[in-house]
Amino acid sequence: MCSRYLGFILLVWFPGALHAQSAAQPCPAPSLVHGYVFPVKETYSHDSKLTYACRNTRKPAVQGWWAESVCQNGTWSPTPRCIGETACIPPTIPNGKYTQSSDGLYENGDVIRISCDEAYEHKDHDATGKCINGTWSSLPVCERSMLACSEPPKVPHAVITGLGYQELFAADSEVQYECEDGYIIEGVHKKSIICLGGNWTEGPVCRSSTSSGSNEEEIQNAPIESCGKHPSIHNGDIVETREMYLKYACNSFYRYVGPKTVVCHSNGTWSNVPSCRATYCYVDTRQYPELQPDGVKYMKDGEKVSMACVDDWLTPYFSLVRCSDGIIRLSECCMWITTKLGLCSGTLMKRTMFTV
Repeated sequence: MCSRYLGFILLVWFPGALHAQSAAQPCPAPSLVHGYVFPVKETYSHDSKLTYACRNTRKPAVQGWWAESVCQNGTWSPTPRCIGETACIPPTIPNGKYTQSSDGLYENGDVIRISCDEAYEHKDHDATGKCINGTWSSLPVCERSMLACSEPPKVPHAVITGLGYQELFAADSEVQYECEDGYIIEGVHKKSIICLGGNWTEGPVCRSSTSSGSNEEEIQNAPIESCGKHPSIHNGDIVETREMYLKYACNSFYRYVGPKTVVCHSNGTWSNVPSCRATYCYVDTRQYPELQPDGVKYMKDGEKVSMACVDDWLTPYFSLVRCSDGIIRLSECCMWITTKLGLCSGTLMKRTMFTV
């Protein structure tokens, strides 16, 4: 009886085992024009590797003067291929993307345009790369946007709904909180926060649904050590720590918005924390033909700065640049003494930088 069952099991298992073995197909020897491989075989088993190099004025279609390829179920990955010395392989652009060519290669002189991912922007406003004699010249860099926000602040007894965790959010992104069971949004039922100027707007507070607004637990405060780790704010720091409260201050180019102190409630939660809103302007001198190109300049709200104009006159000329409520204003180009006395009139351009 046992032998009969064993035979049945083998009949069921053996075809499946044969199928699993046959599913991993071998690879034929690659047809490599202008190149050579090692080891040389007629067929290669699944998962086996070979290396190859190219002759004369050719190079592998990957980085380096030699390359490796792996047999994956009847197909070589990547495909062994020799290309011209002046061709370029697809570049890797962290935090950016571009439309790849149909064959994955780029000829000498080809130009690609890179678009940065959300929450990133082109460094130095450079958005294109060019293939020059087998090398990419001046590939763009996608860096974090100054207007992007880090991860949303943690709210006790709440989660963020509708999206998975991410470390960076583009400007104007909106996320929504939901309180855990037994808790409700306090006050005006504000569930969402928005990324504005690199900072999140003030978030909600989840309160126990079993307590009333007059509950003594909600209005009493406790020593700050009862709430554990001190809450942090973007673009600001704690400047004073007392037994019953914390005080914050904002970094340069940001203004303080919110409560003057942060306290620990007797239920183990922190009171609302302040936020630091962007209050600055910037001038990209390359966008103004009248100004001498000198990169990007940042200014505090209310600040006035003289910027040099192009040398079209016998004496130096300057433009008086003002930052006011997120709006940048540039005067016409005037002599230094005229600019110093505030007598320079006219406007090169007025541009809104931030709404704060």
